[in-house]
Amino acid sequence: MLRHYFITNDLDDLEKVEQELEAEGITEPQIHILSEKDADVENHHLHEVEPVLKLDVVHSTEIGAVIGFVISAATLMLAYEMGWTQSAAGWLPFIFLAIVILGFCTWEGGFIGIQKTNIHFERFQELLHKGKHVLFVDVDPNQEPVFAKIINEHPKLEPAGLGSATPHWVVRWQDKFHSFMKTMP
Repeated sequence: MLRHYFITNDLDDLEKVEQELEAEGITEPQIHILSEKDADVENHHLHEVEPVLKLDVVHSTEIGAVIGFVISAATLMLAYEMGWTQSAAGWLPFIFLAIVILGFCTWEGGFIGIQKTNIHFERFQELLHKGKHVLFVDVDPNQEPVFAKIINEHPKLEPAGLGSATPHWVVRWQDKFHSFMKTMP
């Protein structure tokens, strides 16, 4: 899948685009609107980016986990090399310490991420502050012709680049989850 970004200031046009995309088989989990005017996006019944995904929580948590893993591994190696694991307590305190270090670094990474804009959306911050909206759509290769046809019919959409998309299997799982939830009483 490939992510296509577009910029516009017309929510009415975005609403039409979204309806046309869904009519052609591009599903809700593939379409997102990034905006600072959340109430206006909601009033137009558009699929906005979840507030937590506007922040860099996931990316920063992953970085924190990697750092925590490295420090935890170094702690265990140091304990072994220094012979501290040969004591009566053995490995247990050092394994516990390594788990605490990993957990703390992961938590701290997420905490830092809460305070930052999502790394994928940083480039749009100035435009969002000016009242513009960003449409991004994750498109399968077989959906590209239909997608291009619909986008070409909306000249108010300014192309803003390409990026890596949500994995195909995640989107399909979200489709199945939405379908399941609609069948629930």
